[in-house]
Amino acid sequence: MKTIVFDTGETLVRDDRHWASWADWLGVPRHTVSALVGAAVAQGRDCTDALRVLRPGMDVGEAGHARAAAGRGEYLDETDLYPDVRPVLAELRTLGLRIVVAGDGTVRAGELLRALDLPADLVVTSQEWGAAKPDPEFFARVLEVSGAEPEATLYVGDHPANDLFPAKSSGLRAAHIRRGPYGHWWADHPDVVEAADWRVGALTELPALLGGTGRRKALAAPSARPAPAVESTPPGEEPDPLPAGTADLPEEAAGPPEETAEEPAPPGPSRA
Repeated sequence: MKTIVFDTGETLVRDDRHWASWADWLGVPRHTVSALVGAAVAQGRDCTDALRVLRPGMDVGEAGHARAAAGRGEYLDETDLYPDVRPVLAELRTLGLRIVVAGDGTVRAGELLRALDLPADLVVTSQEWGAAKPDPEFFARVLEVSGAEPEATLYVGDHPANDLFPAKSSGLRAAHIRRGPYGHWWADHPDVVEAADWRVGALTELPALLGGTGRRKALAAPSARPAPAVESTPPGEEPDPLPAGTADLPEEAAGPPEETAEEPAPPGPSRA
């Protein structure tokens, strides 16, 4: 492996602040937004649908602009990073690997991320590129900045439909991280298990895994899926199209689905 590319939201950055700020802006309890986001994740839908339950027909992008105009726009600081981010990125660089941070986000999100001075060779967002995940153009740009062959470039992310599947379709290697609601809820789906070159529970596992050879799949599956929790896309991200034929999100947050003989499809387009 020559280059490691990291997703941002719920891979490097905790999205607690993001959803809490939306709850405050809409004037609802933070737990309400958290629960509705969990319901959307469990249904394989885009998590911003939680906001449209609270405000039907809401244009999330326009609402984001209104928040910024009111002085309540995007914000990011060191406390928003997962604690393993800075030491692991630094360790991977000492191994001679090129480190790129590339995820969905606004121009402002890119500025905030670069201001953190992460141990990375490049930090960029989808809006700066003009292409958002899971668009193949985004991963074409990943390969352009990688400076390495696709098979020598690893993309690390939590979201099956936005990170794992399109990275693999573009010829990259992929590591799925069990982090954030999407990462936890869909971690043991057969398509995720099959697609991932590596499956990790923390970034701290990457240096040892990448020091080995061949294709390895870490982490045994737990006996049951955990309940959904707060999840989001990086700050300011525009919503992805919903999977075809998806029912409307209920107004009450749904709990974990009952166990059935058939596994649900992972979020986003089918891989059939």
